[in-house]
Amino acid sequence: MIKGKTQTGFEYEINPESLNNYELIEDIAEMDTNPLMLTKVVKQMLGNDENKRLKDHVRDENGIVEMKKMANEIVDIFQNSGSETKNS
Repeated sequence: MIKGKTQTGFEYEINPESLNNYELIEDIAEMDTNPLMLTKVVKQMLGNDENKRLKDHVRDENGIVEMKKMANEIVDIFQNSGSETKNS
């Protein structure tokens, strides 16, 4: 498992096999033309349980999961995961 922690303190685990998924790469590439693919990419990368925990982590006092906060977390996870896979 690839374990990490975002700058805001969200601790996550990613199965390395999910990063080695060709369909994940296809979906990431499709995000250029369809930004809504981000939700699918995050679920593929983190899995449903981690995705829910991440949303709860960024949820504000009104119950809103702000897109900007979620995007920042995802970027942080991608950057950390990339360096982990390079070091494996």
